[in-house]
Amino acid sequence: MSNDQQPPAGPGGAHSGEPHHQGDLGARLNWLRAGVLGANDGVVSTAGLVVGVAGAAGSASELLTAGLAGLLAGSLSMAAGEYVSVSTQRDSEQAALEMERRELARTPDAELEELTGLYMAKGLDRELAHEVAVQLTAHDALAAHAETELGIDPEELTNPWHAAWASFLAFTVGAMLPLLAIVLPPADARVPVTVAAVIAALVVCGWLSARLGKARIAPAVIRNVAGGSLAMAITYAAGVLLNAAR
Repeated sequence: MSNDQQPPAGPGGAHSGEPHHQGDLGARLNWLRAGVLGANDGVVSTAGLVVGVAGAAGSASELLTAGLAGLLAGSLSMAAGEYVSVSTQRDSEQAALEMERRELARTPDAELEELTGLYMAKGLDRELAHEVAVQLTAHDALAAHAETELGIDPEELTNPWHAAWASFLAFTVGAMLPLLAIVLPPADARVPVTVAAVIAALVVCGWLSARLGKARIAPAVIRNVAGGSLAMAITYAAGVLLNAAR
């Protein structure tokens, strides 16, 4: 094969041997981004809790108890919230798919014309749009309408249990860092070590979330560190004031 020749294209215009799974990649990135944000929540909320207890001159056992309680409550809350949210989204998607299925059964010609119009709106001329609509309808009418009209892939509906477990694990992993940082060092080093560890974790989480979201890294990191630091400062000050008032 000469240098000017191109390798043969595979199905759908993809070059042979080149993976084309943009939808799967987008879904994986969304899961990863949600995991990073869940871990970030675990870091900030648990750090604020244990630093506040440390400010109130809590003992190691009190810090451990408070941290574990916060970790468990936070992870369960995140899991429950994610389960409810994703279940509601899934129910809505399934209802929309069922409505589309009924419309295809009742008025197939009108649905074909509607699909043609959708492809014309994307820039195809009427003849080509109609040809594409006819071929996709013959292949899988519901999938064609769901993906083009509703933005739903019928084969890729999110599982609420997967979402719940992912949130639970992400929060737990994030919460473990400040919990270990506050209970393992000597008493006089607990708060400084925790603050340093949390700031480092917030930098990493901010960087990852910005990269995954294709946003500017510096503002994302600064916001994340500033928010987490403010939470720790406020809860620590509250703990000190409560200890002084005893």
